[in-house]
Amino acid sequence: MGLFMKTKNIKTFKIITLFPDMFEPVFGQSMIWKAQKNNLIKIEIIDLRRFGMGVRKRVDDTPYGGGDGMLLMCEPIFNAVKSAKKGLKNAKVIITTPKGETWQQKSAKTFSQNDENYIILCGHYEGFDERIMSIVDYNFSLGNFVLTGGEIPAMAFVDSISRLIPGVLGGENSAQIESFANSENLLEYPQYTRPEIYKNLPVPEVLLSGNHAAIAKWREANFTEKQK
Repeated sequence: MGLFMKTKNIKTFKIITLFPDMFEPVFGQSMIWKAQKNNLIKIEIIDLRRFGMGVRKRVDDTPYGGGDGMLLMCEPIFNAVKSAKKGLKNAKVIITTPKGETWQQKSAKTFSQNDENYIILCGHYEGFDERIMSIVDYNFSLGNFVLTGGEIPAMAFVDSISRLIPGVLGGENSAQIESFANSENLLEYPQYTRPEIYKNLPVPEVLLSGNHAAIAKWREANFTEKQK
């Protein structure tokens, strides 16, 4: 624990959501759980309903001009973000919308290396009142598809950023030699483990040779370009 105790700036993620219970099964296990335990990152889940309006803690309403569905209201979100920013240095607000820039590995790398902390807003229903964009710093999309809410993108943000923070994955070079690490389109070479032959499917002989130069050459040749 001594090494991790020296960490000065712990990257913090605060996630504002209507469904806080969705996160424990993901963040309470594996590498992200260990990263929190070792004080490499901090994750706080904030229930948007706490900032709802009136006795019923309302957070949504019908859109002006008509139309299907409900929109998340300004006031609860503004108040939740204001509360989340208390005591959090260099806090930036993130949302996902179809209009946003596509999230990529280079984005995760940049976010992992800077000194920013992140407040992630999880959308729901038909989206947000557009006025919340006045307090948003980053607007991203995971791709050209639609999800029922922003919780899964929030998990993807935290995971993709956190795993690039030194010490989270354990292996010194774990995040350096992998898909998209050095190019937006290159996929990592194939990998194999025991047994050497399974159902007549052998491991490439070069990987069994012990010839590190030949293995490195094979791996370099077997990086593949992602199909578009």
